[in-house]
Amino acid sequence: MTGRPDVTCPRPPTPPIGDYGLLGDTRTAALVAGDGGIDWLCVPRFDGDPLFGRLVGGPEAGTFRVGPARPAAVVERRYRQHTATLTTTWAAGSGRLTLTEAMVAEISGRLLPTTLVVRRLSAEEDAVDAVVEFDPRLGARHRRPRVHHRRQALVCEWGSLAVSLGSAPGLTLAPGRPTRITVRPGRDVTLVLAVAHREPLIHVEPAAAWELLLEDEDRWRAWTAEIDESLPFREHVVRSLLTLRLLTYSPSQAPVAAPTTSLPEDPGGIRNWDYRYVWPRDASIGVSAFLSVGKPDEAHGFLAWLLHASRLQRPRLPALLTLHGRHVPAERALPGWPGYLDSAPVRVGNGAAGQHQLDGYGWVIDAAWAFAQAGHRLYPETWRAVRGFADLVARCWQEPDAGIWEVRAPAQHVHSKLMGWLALDRALRIADTHPLPDRQRRRWQKTRDAIAADVRTRGFDPTAGSYVRSYDSRDLDAALLVLPLLGMDGIASPRVRGTIDAIRDRLSAGGPLLYRYPPGRDGFPGTEGAFLPCSFWLVQALARTGRRREAVDLFQTMLDHASPLGLYAEELDPATGAHLGNYPQTLTHAALVQAALAIRDAPAPAPGSA
Repeated sequence: MTGRPDVTCPRPPTPPIGDYGLLGDTRTAALVAGDGGIDWLCVPRFDGDPLFGRLVGGPEAGTFRVGPARPAAVVERRYRQHTATLTTTWAAGSGRLTLTEAMVAEISGRLLPTTLVVRRLSAEEDAVDAVVEFDPRLGARHRRPRVHHRRQALVCEWGSLAVSLGSAPGLTLAPGRPTRITVRPGRDVTLVLAVAHREPLIHVEPAAAWELLLEDEDRWRAWTAEIDESLPFREHVVRSLLTLRLLTYSPSQAPVAAPTTSLPEDPGGIRNWDYRYVWPRDASIGVSAFLSVGKPDEAHGFLAWLLHASRLQRPRLPALLTLHGRHVPAERALPGWPGYLDSAPVRVGNGAAGQHQLDGYGWVIDAAWAFAQAGHRLYPETWRAVRGFADLVARCWQEPDAGIWEVRAPAQHVHSKLMGWLALDRALRIADTHPLPDRQRRRWQKTRDAIAADVRTRGFDPTAGSYVRSYDSRDLDAALLVLPLLGMDGIASPRVRGTIDAIRDRLSAGGPLLYRYPPGRDGFPGTEGAFLPCSFWLVQALARTGRRREAVDLFQTMLDHASPLGLYAEELDPATGAHLGNYPQTLTHAALVQAALAIRDAPAPAPGSA
């Protein structure tokens, strides 16, 4: 099979964000549209240059499409159970065409030295015309490659980066030129994309690559088999845990917030941010989720990374870091990139990197405490780092900060104060089994109690019966739904229950959806959608305060808001149900897991109770 040029294969309009599937190898990730187009893939890492960037760069930024030659209806799209392998089946004329694809992460327990994407087309019932459109355009300027052939594979090179595309049977392919092929029943077509950066480009025959994909599936099934069988909503939890693992950069064990940049929170607006970095806060929430389902290796790996990454700035904890623990690049816009649905600018780097965010210390120390509580002793250096974080909180808790929502005007955020309280409380709990000088212990205890008194006095609105967003404000903040998890006020406290009910009422975006704070109160133009992690925090809060039935009902409704593949973005448009923001989002999936665990651990209601 040689294939034939075909320039009559137009792409459909821009797919919804939630239409995309995720492929990953725990180093980078690809987003695949329902028509088989890989419209986003950065190399060699999550935060590298885009090789295919059509998602936010338009057609000039490149794509790798494998699918029906003419528009065809998707009849089934799913992940193979408990794997990272995605299948898409189209009804095409009198036949059916199926694309099975995955990125291979490991060989016999070792990371592959190159990125490897395996894609196979198969037909049923009748022959189907398909198209292969391979158009790599590297980086911000959409650079075209130097092209040659090697060992029956098309090779594209840009300096130290090399990409090869092999096929079986052999196809005559050229970058930027769609090629039409006919796929017949029993005669599959396999394509193998390999990417090497500063390493020799390894050629993998298509048949061998397919076997590697199957081996990788077995590895994922073995990994998921270790997850507690008794978990409520187990299939949804497993898919979220798989997604979290795919978004964890294996060489450093650091979870990326999302594999994308600049997917908009407000389509057509400027709320477009680069999430291809590591937020210690988000990562810590994921660590706790992994620990709770019996996956301590992921938790240990992250704590080791954090210890290494924070060493040069300790005791200060940066709000975000690169995958290798370095400073995040300065935020800048990519000139000429149109953005998703004309949502410009498209940004790389992130201006929040220099912010003071007090809450991050609480999340990180809480994760360390969860690790210790699970029976794992912290290494002496890790404990020294935690002590340094706690000392900084004790010194700086009265300062205004940017808060969890990274507003550009610092304030006395109540949630940040609560997380400062949590940092000291959890550090004291760790100290029950780890050495700590008495003077340091007394200082932490005194400061912890001072924070609690200050928050109860200045951060509570007696009229509303609720804690508020910041001192001297009556606005609410959905991040305060963590109150039942902290222990500062008991779960039966009227303050805790009043805060939950007030947030559910006044920040409602309809049904189970919540805004994170009153829309428009953040200093940026435009609007935003409902913030999905907040809904799962509400589930968790309800379950923790004895309202299990409400929690279950809300959780089930939130499952209906997942993408067809069980993935979640950061936000959702309450009016249309469309996913908004970077996708898929680590924080949302971690919050889903924790919500399911809270339901698991909540006492069942007595028979006949309301």
